[in-house]
Amino acid sequence: MALRKIKARQIFDSRGEPTLEVDVITDIGLFRSSVPSTVLPNPNQAREIRDENMMAYRGRSVFKVVDIINNVIAPQLIKSRLEACQQTEIDELLNKLDGTKNKSRLGVNAILGVSVACCKAGAAKKGLPVYRYIAELAENNKLCIPVPSFSMINGGRYAGNNLSYQEFMILPVGAENFADAVKMATEIYRILEKKIIDAKQIQGPLLINDNGAFAPDLENDEAALTFLDASIRDAGYEGKIKIALDVAASAFYKEGKYDLAFKTKDSDPTNYLEAEALRDQYLKYLSKFPAILSIKDPFDQEDWNDWLMIAHQGIQVVSDDLTAMNIDRIEEAMNRNIANCLVLRISQIGTVTEVINCARMAIINNWSYIMSASHGETEDNFIADLAIGLSADQFKAGAPCRGERMSKYNQILRIEEELGKDAKYVGTKYQNPLMK
Repeated sequence: MALRKIKARQIFDSRGEPTLEVDVITDIGLFRSSVPSTVLPNPNQAREIRDENMMAYRGRSVFKVVDIINNVIAPQLIKSRLEACQQTEIDELLNKLDGTKNKSRLGVNAILGVSVACCKAGAAKKGLPVYRYIAELAENNKLCIPVPSFSMINGGRYAGNNLSYQEFMILPVGAENFADAVKMATEIYRILEKKIIDAKQIQGPLLINDNGAFAPDLENDEAALTFLDASIRDAGYEGKIKIALDVAASAFYKEGKYDLAFKTKDSDPTNYLEAEALRDQYLKYLSKFPAILSIKDPFDQEDWNDWLMIAHQGIQVVSDDLTAMNIDRIEEAMNRNIANCLVLRISQIGTVTEVINCARMAIINNWSYIMSASHGETEDNFIADLAIGLSADQFKAGAPCRGERMSKYNQILRIEEELGKDAKYVGTKYQNPLMK
C-alpha cells in the first residue's frame, strides 16, 4: 500500500491559533492528522516553523509549512515507494530530508503531521487499531491503561492570577479502572469549583484556562493546595487520589534565584529565593500535604545540579522543561539521576519512531513516563492511542473539561472497553514501568 497523495492545509487549534493538518491518501482511504501548537517553545526542543509575517495571524500562520509538505516532503515520500506500514523507514526519510539536528529545515510541525498520518495509514494497512499497531512497532506485548493526570488549578505563565506554580493536578491512583478515574476527576472538579466560589464569595462559574483548569486568583500556591486537598477529602477519595504539581520553575528563574512573585507588583530582587529555600518550600508542602506524590520541573531547566536536591525524597520527580524531548539531554538526565520520570510530548520531537525510542530509554533506565498533550491542542486523539501502545504510566491531557481535552480521555475509555478483561489499569504502579 504505497502512499498515493499527501496534502497539507492550515487549520486552527483549541486557542484559535493557526496550525497544520495533513492528509495521507492510500489505496484504502484517507488518513488525517492535526498538529498541536507550541505556545512557548523550549530552546532545547525541535523547531516549529511559522511564517512570522506579522501582517497576518500575528506571525503565527503556517503556510510555509504547508508548502514544505506539499512541495518537498510529499514528492519525495511518494517517489520513495515506501509502504504506509514502513513507519521506521518513513520517519528516517523525513529526518534525512530535513538534515538538521533540531528539524529547523522542514520544521517539527511538518514532520510530525506526516509521521502521524502515515502511522494511522499503517495501522489500517495492518488491519489493527492504532494503539495495537503502535504496540507492534514498539515491540510491546503488555498493554496497560495509564493513570490520568487531570489539571485542576492553573497558575504560572498560563494564568492571569498570582499563583507561581503552573499546574495543580490530581492522579486517581486508587481508581478501579480508567472509567472510575474519570468519574472521580469530574466529581473533584465540580466540588473544587464550588469550594472556591463559596470561599471567595464570587459569582460562578469560575474562569478556565487553555487546558480547562480553573485559574482563580488565590492568595498563594499553598492556598491552591489547601483547596485541592480539601476537595479530595470532601469527595471521600482520600488515599485514592493523589496530588501532582507542575512548578515550571524556569518561568520564575531570575539572576540565579527564584522569584515567586514574578507576576505581581510585589516582585522584589531582595525576596528572590535561593534554590535551597525553594527546595525547603517543597519539603514543607510534602509534609503538610501527604497526598503530593509528584513534582514536575522543580528547578530551572539549566540548573542541573539543584535538581539533585529533590531527587531522593521518595516522590516522583518529573523532567519536562529540562529534557524537552531532546535525546542528548534525556541521556544526560538519566545518567545523572536528575529525576525519575520523563514527559513524552510528540510535538517536541516530531516522529512516532523517536517517541518510541524515548519510551525505550525510560524503561531501560527504570524511569516512568507521562504521555502529555500540548497547550495548543486539536481534536486529534492520536496521543491517546500512543499512550496505550507504549503502556505509558500516566496520561496528561488537561482538565476534565473542554472538548479537545475530553476527546483524548474519551478515546482511552473506548480502548479500555475494547480491551475488556485484558485492560490493566496501572493504578498504584504508576511509577515503576518494569513492574506493571
